[in-house]
Amino acid sequence: MELRDCYAEFGGDYKEVLGRLEREQTVQKFVLKFLDDKSFSSLETALQNRNYEEALRFVHTLKGICRNLSFTRLYESSSRMTEAFKAGDFENAAAGMPQLSDDYHQIIRAVEAYKTCREG
Repeated sequence: MELRDCYAEFGGDYKEVLGRLEREQTVQKFVLKFLDDKSFSSLETALQNRNYEEALRFVHTLKGICRNLSFTRLYESSSRMTEAFKAGDFENAAAGMPQLSDDYHQIIRAVEAYKTCREG
């Protein structure tokens, strides 16, 4: 599996991220680092604890990462959630979690498959 295929699998924009980061090795480095990012799990915990201020911080961080890496679908779902939190619409923000979770896990599965193919 090529990195371009990985992006196609989860609905990312490979051409855009390559234009931004310029080298496939750089894109690869940051995509693989995404597997270790704790923003999503921290968001889940904050929502479980109804700590909406923390939830906003984590979903906003996730949104920024997704923008930089051109993870289009996850960027869109995290943007919607961020805006709902900023508007104080906590119920609507929390209601976005299933879609965000689906988008997140789709990326994780694709990146893990890519990593496995790379390692051999």
